[in-house]
Amino acid sequence: MTAWIRFRHEGAAGFGTLTPTGVSVHDGEIFGHPQPNGRIIALDEVELLPPTAPSKIVALWNNFHALAAKLNHPEPPEPLYLLKATTSVAAPGAVIRKPRSYAGKTTYEGELGIVIGKTLTNKTCTEISPEDADDFIFGYTCVNDITASDILNRDPTFAQWARSKGIDGYGPFGPVIVTDVDPATLVVRTILNGEERQNYPISDMIFSAQELVSKISHDMTLLPGDLICCGTSIGVGVMKDPVNTVTIAIDGIGELTNEFRQ
Repeated sequence: MTAWIRFRHEGAAGFGTLTPTGVSVHDGEIFGHPQPNGRIIALDEVELLPPTAPSKIVALWNNFHALAAKLNHPEPPEPLYLLKATTSVAAPGAVIRKPRSYAGKTTYEGELGIVIGKTLTNKTCTEISPEDADDFIFGYTCVNDITASDILNRDPTFAQWARSKGIDGYGPFGPVIVTDVDPATLVVRTILNGEERQNYPISDMIFSAQELVSKISHDMTLLPGDLICCGTSIGVGVMKDPVNTVTIAIDGIGELTNEFRQ
């Protein structure tokens, strides 16, 4: 299991792997054939960046048995998803602010994220099978799929998924991408201002990580660095305080913490 991280140090962006003594800096390309260059930088000396720069962010809706049952929604026969703006990406530790144009409620959604990589043969992730999906999954990360919830359904003729979830800064993820982990063994927890609000198993997903990658790849080609947000479960809530600290914690991956200011 390897934890990959992107960072800025002395004005330059870089990437590497976490070690007990800091970041092992690598040369090359994170989704190519990166090689350690022997340099170690202390973690407290770097500025964390989002661990990838996705060409698209695919966000799932109604992908957990427990949440579908609570909402009394039928379980979908195929994945239900939207595309989230890449400009919504925020770095781990970033302060996220509600836009001045929006006075409504904003909710947190702790989620597992799938990051697409490259195969050894550089095969394109298009129309692949679930059995081949692991070849295209680089690793997994923590996601907070923040939502301007009052925008979502305020027009009765059109649900505004892309707008409500695509606001600048409303898509923090990271701080690392962890490889060689079985997502079905993971548990997602969300802590808001020191209080646990979500605690749910990934094994409760309606569509597994491999099924998601396969089914989405039959609609659109997935590129290295693309992010799939697997959807959330019970416990989504509003960030009510003027200043809110939100942590998405997944044992085996890490903790994503951001501050949200009204």
